[in-house]
Amino acid sequence: MADWLDAALNCWERGEPFVIVTVVAVRGSAPREVGARMLVTPTASVGTIGGGQLEFSSTALACELLGADAPARPRERRIVLGTDCGQCCGGVVDVHFEAMTGDSPWLAAVAHRYRAGESFVLVSARRGERGRHIVTTTGAEPIEGGGSLPAAVMAAARQRLTAPAPALSLDDHVLEYIGFGGLNIAVFGAGHVGAALVDVLSRLDCRLRWIDSRRRVFPATLPDGVLPVPAAEPDREVLAMPAGAYYVIATHSHPADLEICAAVLRRQDFAYCGLIGSRSKRYRFRHRLRDRGIAADVVDRLTCPIGVAGIAGKNPAEIAVAVAAEILQRRDRQRAAVATPLEIPA
Repeated sequence: MADWLDAALNCWERGEPFVIVTVVAVRGSAPREVGARMLVTPTASVGTIGGGQLEFSSTALACELLGADAPARPRERRIVLGTDCGQCCGGVVDVHFEAMTGDSPWLAAVAHRYRAGESFVLVSARRGERGRHIVTTTGAEPIEGGGSLPAAVMAAARQRLTAPAPALSLDDHVLEYIGFGGLNIAVFGAGHVGAALVDVLSRLDCRLRWIDSRRRVFPATLPDGVLPVPAAEPDREVLAMPAGAYYVIATHSHPADLEICAAVLRRQDFAYCGLIGSRSKRYRFRHRLRDRGIAADVVDRLTCPIGVAGIAGKNPAEIAVAVAAEILQRRDRQRAAVATPLEIPA
């Protein structure tokens, strides 16, 4: 989700000037990745590009750019974290500054599609005249400036439409997928572990369905993005999830766990299927699932026990943190398949 865009649209609609500060390239170790943004207004900042001296000096420059005499063109500054900021990361970061103090036709065009729930790739020129395109499945639409996109940039933008990935700097353009590119997660079970899982996972960029056969187990107030689903037959809720979803199974009933596992494995299009339990539970479930006709290679994709290795605690909160880390590891491995590395010229 584009949190920076929500903040920018709020400022724009109020007529409040602001500066968009964006990390557009990284070499070596840095606090944040390409595409990290913060907005600086006359009274506050929203978001972060990594904190520390990097963010302090960037905020100071952004404040200089606010006002009626703001430059017509964006600025870009290369910051060597060691020598310029005294930070021990050792990397080099290119930071882009764009003052927004008047009409913003490109922001209006982006707002229209974003609020209509469309998914697209926003391609922004880094240097020279302002230039932006929206890339959809039907092609590239210029929304600021003119011209066409380089072939490599267009190909990378189309790739991100089919497989959303982190922002990318390529051929003097920044490509950012706008739309829901987060995690679709189903948590089965509203006991102590399930509640801890939902508390942790809801803080991620995700849509989360929380499913239990008992009707009165869900709290009255839930975080944004969490949908409670009381279901007499929880395994049927597997069909409501999109392809590439993540499943965590932690109900109060081993028979229910088995039915849910079988439903997920039969789909075969899951990114992660995690079952709470011990190695002995995994052993028993493997045999029972194979007896149901599920292929051995599919059963082998079941994760049990759940959670990253090295965390031995069985406190629900510790389990939740370990499982969230495991899900993020799985997500990042998938993203790495479509991410393109960037080399900044010396």
